[in-house]
Amino acid sequence: MKSIAVVTATRAEYGLLMPVVKELRKYESDDLKIDLIVTGTHLSDDYGHTVDEIEKDGIRIDHKVSVSVRSDSEEDISSNQAEVLIKFTSLFVAEHYNAVILLGDRYETLAIAIAAGNTLTPIFHLCGGDTTEGAIDEWIRHSITKMSYLHFVTNDDSRRRVIQLGEEPGRVYNYGSTSIDNILNAADMSRQEALESVGLPDCKYALCTYHPVTMDNGSVDEQINSFLGAVKSFPDVEFIVTKSNADHGGARINELLDEAEKCMDNLHVYTSLGIRRYLSLMKYAEFVLGNSSSGIIETPAFKVPTVNIGDRQRGRLQSESIINCGVETADIVAAMNKAMGIEHKKLCKNVVSRYGDGNAAGKIANKAVEIVTSGGIDLKKKFYDI
Repeated sequence: MKSIAVVTATRAEYGLLMPVVKELRKYESDDLKIDLIVTGTHLSDDYGHTVDEIEKDGIRIDHKVSVSVRSDSEEDISSNQAEVLIKFTSLFVAEHYNAVILLGDRYETLAIAIAAGNTLTPIFHLCGGDTTEGAIDEWIRHSITKMSYLHFVTNDDSRRRVIQLGEEPGRVYNYGSTSIDNILNAADMSRQEALESVGLPDCKYALCTYHPVTMDNGSVDEQINSFLGAVKSFPDVEFIVTKSNADHGGARINELLDEAEKCMDNLHVYTSLGIRRYLSLMKYAEFVLGNSSSGIIETPAFKVPTVNIGDRQRGRLQSESIINCGVETADIVAAMNKAMGIEHKKLCKNVVSRYGDGNAAGKIANKAVEIVTSGGIDLKKKFYDI
């Protein structure tokens, strides 16, 4: 029997992988098994224990790999990576997967990729070739690209970068982003239903996520205080905030948000909203605020404005609906005012998604199964010279 593993470690990553897992499992048989491996913050109470959301979705989980997700220091991150490397090496040795599907650019994903490399497990990589110059994700993503055999990128610019890194063009496929698949299928709550699910009446609101800028030496406290200062400037807008990820500095951001929520009537903080609720709230928001990739990739497809703060997402392919601003309160306030203006709202109505047509998952699953079942994988890759 042949087998393919899909690994998810965070809520955001799961959102992008869920449609792929569902499509892959349409191919399951006596000759092919699709395993879902859950690890990282999914299994942590501090980050919402989002494995519960996966189980609620009715998706079978084959392995749970518990690892530390402390992120208070650089030493914590390296220690977490070491634990991930050891545990996933043991799992890959035991299971002998014919391929493992990894997405993106997180530090634990790099450790999983190394484990795959050490066990000669072919890596099929999603979302390579993107650029995020303000985060360590940038070099992690390109490193995983070089470790991978098959590449599923989200746009033509990223495809060119992966090839520029020396990857054979015949193994680099641009099927778009699975986030667009989710927009077509998962954002099915009405405005009233979505707001009631977070305890709010019909109101003017923004959806927010703020992650650490891991290549920036700036103070997390200063950046969040500037963000909160901007929120205070709009008392007539409700701000629905999802907490940060487990990057270095993320725990401090979440601590500051929890403290602020106690004294700000228009700030509503959630550890996790789940894919369906998050995307449904995005669909009807006045704007999306913060520095998450969801503001760059998903939000424009809803024709909703994005206020993108700082450098974390610098370098990503962007739509005209996105307003980039600095990290100071005045910069954020100016961008928010623009986002709610009539002219920008009008512009957003004509924005076209730059990340595919919403049929990525089926194409990715089909190609992954085709490559694995054909038995033609040769990990002795040649460097493709341009």
